[in-house]
Amino acid sequence: MALCAAATAAFAQKSAVNQAQSIAKSQNADYAEARSLIKGALDNAETKNDAKTWYVAGFVEDQQFSNERTKQMLGQQPDEAKMYEALGAILPYFKKAYELDQQPNEKGKVKPRFTKDIKGILGANHVYYINGGAYYFDQKDYQKASDFFEQYLEISDLDMFKGTPTAERDSNFMTVQFYAAVAATQINNHEKAVAALQRAKGTDYRRNDIYQYLCYEYEQAKDSVGLENTLKEGMQLFPEEPYYLLSLINNYIYSNRNDEAISYLNQAIAKDQNNPQLYDVMGRVYETGLKDYAKAEEYFQKALSINPDYIESISNLGRVYYNQAVNKQGEANMINDAKQYQEELNKAKELFQKALPYFEKAHQAKPDERDYMIALRGIYYNLNMGDKFEAIEKEMNQ
Repeated sequence: MALCAAATAAFAQKSAVNQAQSIAKSQNADYAEARSLIKGALDNAETKNDAKTWYVAGFVEDQQFSNERTKQMLGQQPDEAKMYEALGAILPYFKKAYELDQQPNEKGKVKPRFTKDIKGILGANHVYYINGGAYYFDQKDYQKASDFFEQYLEISDLDMFKGTPTAERDSNFMTVQFYAAVAATQINNHEKAVAALQRAKGTDYRRNDIYQYLCYEYEQAKDSVGLENTLKEGMQLFPEEPYYLLSLINNYIYSNRNDEAISYLNQAIAKDQNNPQLYDVMGRVYETGLKDYAKAEEYFQKALSINPDYIESISNLGRVYYNQAVNKQGEANMINDAKQYQEELNKAKELFQKALPYFEKAHQAKPDERDYMIALRGIYYNLNMGDKFEAIEKEMNQ
């Protein structure tokens, strides 16, 4: 009786597989019912290791996808959510079905029953994974967009497609690699993003963008080694792209590797001698890193000789004078001798006076920049410019 019951249960599950396939093929298919039937077979010990069970599970999804896609081809409005949900479910089922379909039978021979259909369906649907990825990308569902792009790439790499057009590394493949990487950067998974970007950087499609995305990922993860290596690679591949050199220099500045920063800046200046930004950055290295204010002033002035309206150097030069004035003022306050105190205080005022026109010009160019207003308030106070002090105070409190 037990054996009979087991045989009956197994027969019932195999019948459910056939029924699910039949429902999915019918004109008014009830895909929910077909899925329910096949789910039982996927969980049943008698049918879960049968290639047909997994093939039919994928077949049900493909039938719904094809039904919605046909509407689209006829100019009707498909249910895109259902269409792409079904498409995204096919591959996992077919991969398992293919694996089981390659197993030898009781006579030790491999006689695939579903491999041809699996290849035909996946090959025909391949390009639609791009559409699905784009659909979810537009929906800002970057996880699903990433999944679809990854499925496209995975299908290309399947053994069953070796030597076929589906496996070609064509323009579609390179485009999908790029967008798979971009989608991965949006899902807050650093490891996945870096892996996708590292894969994409090997193909010649928007490679410069890929390298910059990769630098951003390393920067966010505070991976200084990965960042530095990628910046150096980027410099070699894209020598005309200033991003890599300037970012590398900034990396050296923030890690107090001033000699390396200066070395790379000199290389950059040799290539582009009329770029005020390079002289400005060099000035900041000498100012903040080496505390060499004379050299900093020299480079900021050089930047302004090229572009008198370069706002960064205007404010930076003002800051060099302002900080020296504050330091000199602090030194004066430590002196007990009245005459010497006054002499040092006058030197501080001279430096405040030198800083004044630069901060006024910077404030005029960027009136909402609070740092400029704070500096001007300090200068007006120390130079006893009461009216202007009150005016800037009022402006800051608006």
